[in-house]
Amino acid sequence: MTGAILYISLLPQFVEPERGHVAVQGLLLGLTQIAVGVAGNAFFIVTAGSVAGFFARHPLWQRLHRYVRGTALAGFAVRIATERTGAAVALR
Repeated sequence: MTGAILYISLLPQFVEPERGHVAVQGLLLGLTQIAVGVAGNAFFIVTAGSVAGFFARHPLWQRLHRYVRGTALAGFAVRIATERTGAAVALR
């Protein structure tokens, strides 16, 4: 669904009728976006697989990663819990 919104709302602003057939330009822009998306997702999949393999072979690094990630998430939770926003102040 979000892809359709992208193609309908964002891509037409890059189509220039004086440069040729509008449908061909739209098709090329859409295919370019799809190719970039597939390449980006493939990169993340391969990288995640490599990292998972590394952690599977090195349990100490896996444990260290869990502690670092848990500490970071706990820090974010504390920050969110103690943050004063305009909405919280307006409710008082």
